Amino acid sequence: MREFVVEADGGSRGNPGPAGYGAVVSDAATGETLAEAAEYIGVATNNVAEYRGLLAGLRAARDLDPEARVHVRMDSKLVIEQMTGRWKIKHPSMKPLAAEAATVFPPDRVTYEWIPRERNAHADRLANEAMDAGARGEAWSPADSRADLDTPPAAPAVPVPEGPPGDAAAGAARVREAPAPAGSAAASGEPESERRPAAEGAAATGGAGTARGRGIEDASGEGTVVEQGAGAQSSAVSGEPESERRPAAEGAAATGGAGTARGRGIEDASGEGTVVEQGAGAQGSAVDRPVTDTSARDAAAGLGGAAPADADRRAAQAVATPSSGWAPADMGAPATFVLLRHGETPLTPQKRFSGSGGSDPSLSDIGREQAEKVAAALARRGTVQAVVASPLARTRETARIVAARLGLDVAVEDGLRETDFGAWEGLTFGEVRERYPDDLDAWLASPDAQPTGGGESFAATAARVAEARDKLVAEYRGRTVLLVTHVTPIKTLIRLALGAPPEALFRMELSAASLSAVAYYADGNASVRLFNDTSHLR
Repeated sequence: MREFVVEADGGSRGNPGPAGYGAVVSDAATGETLAEAAEYIGVATNNVAEYRGLLAGLRAARDLDPEARVHVRMDSKLVIEQMTGRWKIKHPSMKPLAAEAATVFPPDRVTYEWIPRERNAHADRLANEAMDAGARGEAWSPADSRADLDTPPAAPAVPVPEGPPGDAAAGAARVREAPAPAGSAAASGEPESERRPAAEGAAATGGAGTARGRGIEDASGEGTVVEQGAGAQSSAVSGEPESERRPAAEGAAATGGAGTARGRGIEDASGEGTVVEQGAGAQGSAVDRPVTDTSARDAAAGLGGAAPADADRRAAQAVATPSSGWAPADMGAPATFVLLRHGETPLTPQKRFSGSGGSDPSLSDIGREQAEKVAAALARRGTVQAVVASPLARTRETARIVAARLGLDVAVEDGLRETDFGAWEGLTFGEVRERYPDDLDAWLASPDAQPTGGGESFAATAARVAEARDKLVAEYRGRTVLLVTHVTPIKTLIRLALGAPPEALFRMELSAASLSAVAYYADGNASVRLFNDTSHLR
């Protein structure tokens, strides 16, 4: 059974006043935007507009698959509490809307969640676009919508830097070389956070909805790469009344709160166990700060010198949203890799190095139970079209359990195997520190250093994984494939997609039987959509 996420919003410029709604339907597994709807509804209250947005989102999801499960996310506490039955519906204009919304899908296939306003930015922008169109006496047009875009309009064509698919450096270099489009925030000096003024007056017009094939960065809210909203206030916190709406759309994507990279340890850069705690302390905004430092990215892209701050911002945004303004209008469906780390083995809770050169353990009873839970979750989502596994026993066993539930065969890709940890295989980090302190220090300091006894360096692993990635992207273009693999290959795919430096491997945690996802587009860019999601294990 497929699973959709519906995000909806509505607004009224006056409350009551000129009002409109917006709704977006996305794939719960990958985060891909599947449909959008928006409409100017004339004079109405904010809450009525929100209910109209909910209805539009549910109907759009039903049009895609009437048998699907739907998870609704809205920033209206009133609508969420009323639709779950915790609050009574007293307003006469909202009762029929709520009753109709409750019949679009069977109640047991719809769940509801309140989210902060900044996490509902896509639907909010659609609602404001609809109100702006109504103020001009026009209907909202999907062709003119920019609600799913976070970057300026398309720049003139520029030479495409060479680089393998999924490497962020090539896409970032392309954006840096493109001049800021005339009239954009970058060209005019207008801050990206500046909101466009609300239009006054409106004429009643019809609504419109459209299916769209663009991706979003955040798939499910579980295990995302950037923590969101750390510094943002919801209406409940700030004291702003729920019925009060901002008069205009945010011009840029809602910015996540500043994130500080603190050393939690490589919960498994070793393949199975915690290796080292590394502090970072650097803070970065999800929009205004590129994912890696400028000099490192420039070196990877073959560019010299520091890029202007605006170009860095545009580059970071473009890498995060590869279907945005500078890209071709239609790149087709991406190859989407759903990355599954294998279930636990007897070595996992002992936190021992377990790579491709050791005892090749099978799953433990807990690991097999984890695999069954992943299989059930993926079967509900119904989006995986193929299964590919590392050749090691623990990944092949995990893959067989999942594939049996999905009715698919398992292909094996040698490039997805774990790093060979040489003489460290089967040892804990503390034991390696006691026996091989100099080799361990060198390994932690350089991606080119090998574990004792001729093991595989992280640089060699990255080259092997990148080669396997390119092969699989070509083979599964436009399809969703489950890759059952290990800690280091998954972290490497995430690192390469983000354009992050090698030391980023030590700043990611990856749990047994966790899910991550990366989409690879035809222009060579990649979008990280999910990271370390373990909600299916709870």
